[in-house]
Amino acid sequence: MNKKESIKFIIDELEKKYPEVPVPLDHKDPYTLLIAVLLSAQCTDVRVNKITPILFKKADNPYDMIKMSVEEIKAIIRPCGLSPMKSKGIHGLSEIIINKHNGKVPADFDLLEELPAVGHKTAGVVMAQAFKVPAFPVDTHIHRLLYRWKISTGKNVKKTEEDAKKAFPKNLWNKLHLQIIWYGREYSPARGWDLSKDIITNKIGRKKIINDYLKSN
Repeated sequence: MNKKESIKFIIDELEKKYPEVPVPLDHKDPYTLLIAVLLSAQCTDVRVNKITPILFKKADNPYDMIKMSVEEIKAIIRPCGLSPMKSKGIHGLSEIIINKHNGKVPADFDLLEELPAVGHKTAGVVMAQAFKVPAFPVDTHIHRLLYRWKISTGKNVKKTEEDAKKAFPKNLWNKLHLQIIWYGREYSPARGWDLSKDIITNKIGRKKIINDYLKSN
């Protein structure tokens, strides 16, 4: 199977399994999505979805958020990890959104990345899912799977994103990035991987990865 055929196979299989694919982080608007994605750094989506209702009950907009102190925010989000950095970021970005963007999350990659604690991946998720602008944010699942599937060299997430954008049609980026995340969690995890259930890797995956798996099981 050549690369063009592999890409078509990936797209078709993901569409069969996930014709409708939800955003894993619960939110109601661009601001709550931004905060949820920020909290998800080195934290599971399940845990974030348990913490955000508590936080958003007190402040689900930047105006209410800056009424809270950094310490109050930190106390709520502590279970998500990295709470000192994240709480400062949430308070700081809320102030900037009010002062520079009239209280609205900017629909612009560069402006998002200027916000405290907002990196390239976070900006990409917000642009893709809140504003429907084509983006291909790469998390650990996408980074792992595109290496397993020979779409990327896997050197770093920046390279993986570049390779993904070259490989897949732009009009599919926003949906595909979510489909790959769900597939990775369900069929191709880093740990507890059952290759027999991983249809895509079985069909097009790197032979070395498959052989190494077979030898160790």
